[in-house]
Amino acid sequence: MVAIGFDIGSSFVKGALVDVETGKPIARARVPEVEIPMDAEQLGWAEQHPNLWWQYLCEATQKLLTESNINADQISSIGISYQMHGLVLVDRDLNPLRKSIIWCDSRATPYGEKAFEKLGKGYCKDHLLNSPGNFTASKLAWVIDNEPERYQKSYKLMLPGDFLAAKLSGIPQTTITGLSEGIFWDFKNDQVSKALFDHYQIDQSLVPEVVDNFTVQATVSKHGAQATGLKEGTPITYRAGDQPNNAYTLGARKAGDVVATGGTSGVVYALTDQLSGNELTKVNTFAHVNYQPQQKMFGKLLNLNGAGIQYRWLHQLMGEVGYEKLNEMAQQAPIGSNGLQVFPFGNGAERMLDNKIVNGHISNINFNIHDNNHMVRATLEGIAFAMIYGIEILKNDGVDIENLKVGNDNLFLSDVFSKTIADTLGISIQMLEATGAEGAAKASIYNVHQTQNKDNINITKTINPNPKLQDESMASFEP
Repeated sequence: MVAIGFDIGSSFVKGALVDVETGKPIARARVPEVEIPMDAEQLGWAEQHPNLWWQYLCEATQKLLTESNINADQISSIGISYQMHGLVLVDRDLNPLRKSIIWCDSRATPYGEKAFEKLGKGYCKDHLLNSPGNFTASKLAWVIDNEPERYQKSYKLMLPGDFLAAKLSGIPQTTITGLSEGIFWDFKNDQVSKALFDHYQIDQSLVPEVVDNFTVQATVSKHGAQATGLKEGTPITYRAGDQPNNAYTLGARKAGDVVATGGTSGVVYALTDQLSGNELTKVNTFAHVNYQPQQKMFGKLLNLNGAGIQYRWLHQLMGEVGYEKLNEMAQQAPIGSNGLQVFPFGNGAERMLDNKIVNGHISNINFNIHDNNHMVRATLEGIAFAMIYGIEILKNDGVDIENLKVGNDNLFLSDVFSKTIADTLGISIQMLEATGAEGAAKASIYNVHQTQNKDNINITKTINPNPKLQDESMASFEP
């Protein structure tokens, strides 16, 4: 038997088939060929149409089945990982009423600030574990205020993964993990936050049925089967936001485990069973995938919006030079890029900067010294240093980081990027052969076969810090 997993990103929809017995990948797919565009009608906005995600999920499924020669009746379970925080509003036929306001859209920041002031720091810390910020609940408040006719037509609110699961099954559902990432969940009372809903004047009937992350949540409907090529009745047994899923994929299960990603955004995600924290407005705390009211497990998340998207911006400016070539170019410039600095904050409000929009900057450029090699290295160092700054915030929030686990993709494939973090912080980075789609597929297996599938994660590389370079790297970090 085979499990299928999907990873719904803001750049691509990825799919994977995994053997149930061995946990080994059988096939992978990524669509579309070029990155999914983000629509920005105004400065600070970022939207994508949910139907695009559905279209690409269908295409990825068909590609996997065709290229692997796997029959749909061999697929025993479905797992879904998805970009976090996006708001999807649907009517009774599960048709989106507007484009999704996605994770890096900044328009709702003032709504979150007012809610934080009105609800009070104490309530937000004890009940929400976060300030409302620019998350899903605040995005919905913006819709209520600015598009009341769409709000009135809304049947359910969902996150991106909830929408895709509903398209597969015909049943709108969500999870505690999902509600917590939207800042809808009251952890003290283990229910949706009445105070937050009252403040934003959100109708609680918009919240779908709440299901566990690991359970038979629903099954593929006749319509879902016709659209995707999957078999009607195939169970959907797992869903989670991309960062909790990434942590699970990389083997993070217990308090103290720390993982990182370097995709469109850069994230450091640390597991804890403690609620203490000092950085309420900069660090996010969500229910982890194995959270239960009787056995709580949280994920502390530090996010940098302008990570991979900054590198992609440079990639496009340089005439689509391949990323491998860019990584080679970066190695030709010295540590510190001869003083050239890039500040990667050009993708909306940054949580680590108290939700300020500061935009990206290039500093100290010298026309007689700096060339393309310096520019590439400075970009990678700038992203790395921004993540290091965030890690220092996490440390102040009580997180002890001795090493990082990362996947073998995106920014961590760059030696300059990985070594800058390792050398500056004096920590080791373990690179594991795992992807979000494969992780979602493996996670889905647990519920169908009542056995924990072997992780089967190979360590492909370990980046150890070089003590001789730590001072030089730190000097570049703190000019």
